[in-house]
Amino acid sequence: MKIGFIGGGQMAQAMISGILNTNSEQVINIHGGSIRTEKYAHAHGLNYVESNKQVALESDVVILACLPQHLTAVAAEIKSVLTTQVIISVLGGVTLATLSTALGDNVAISRVLPNTPVNVNAGTIAYIHNEPLLAQSESANQVDTLLQQLGSSYLVSEDQFSIFSALAGSSPAFIDLFIDAMAQAGVKYGLPKDQAIAIVTQTMLGTALQVQASNQTPRELAAAVASPGGSTIAGFLAMEEYGLPTAVVKGIDATIAKDQAVD
Repeated sequence: MKIGFIGGGQMAQAMISGILNTNSEQVINIHGGSIRTEKYAHAHGLNYVESNKQVALESDVVILACLPQHLTAVAAEIKSVLTTQVIISVLGGVTLATLSTALGDNVAISRVLPNTPVNVNAGTIAYIHNEPLLAQSESANQVDTLLQQLGSSYLVSEDQFSIFSALAGSSPAFIDLFIDAMAQAGVKYGLPKDQAIAIVTQTMLGTALQVQASNQTPRELAAAVASPGGSTIAGFLAMEEYGLPTAVVKGIDATIAKDQAVD
């Protein structure tokens, strides 16, 4: 299977890293609108081709990773050569209906929303397939396998893509901010910054694995750590007093509102 990318931005590069982690010999064709994409392709052993049309002609799976506002121009360039290719779109806010209108009603399309940890094969990915793709079970299985290589994938209805985007797509930035704040507190009390980051990151990783493995809620697990009258409950209550839970919900609210405004 030959994979093609139209667009070479951050998400495309994250997906390419994850794909190559799984199979360093994977054939990847790519075209982008900047010299940076060409330099990236040469640096990572990709086939940089001269046009979006050539990407479509030479690939079995074409991943649309351009800017959403470029869809009309890209579709005009590749539509005439789409035959058996499968399209995976990672264009934010662009629905299956819009993609089908642009590319053709009979084109097999999967709308996918990955997050950046796909670059280490630990992504959280929403997807939904259109009817022509579902009718091609072998092609649908190929897409499913590709997504599973990049992380954990979830079939999500299109009207839930905005909440998924906030909880998975945008949240790595929020989690990075929390890690940095925790590490800054470590620095305040004398830890070197790199050591503080390592400690907090490993603790978050372990806690996330614990939540996944437990049949208890995160709140119940937190209560088990917070002994009566102890230091943990003191810190827990201080964070609640200063609005951490409310700030998180408000951040998600703002993220969803902006995403829906773009839609």
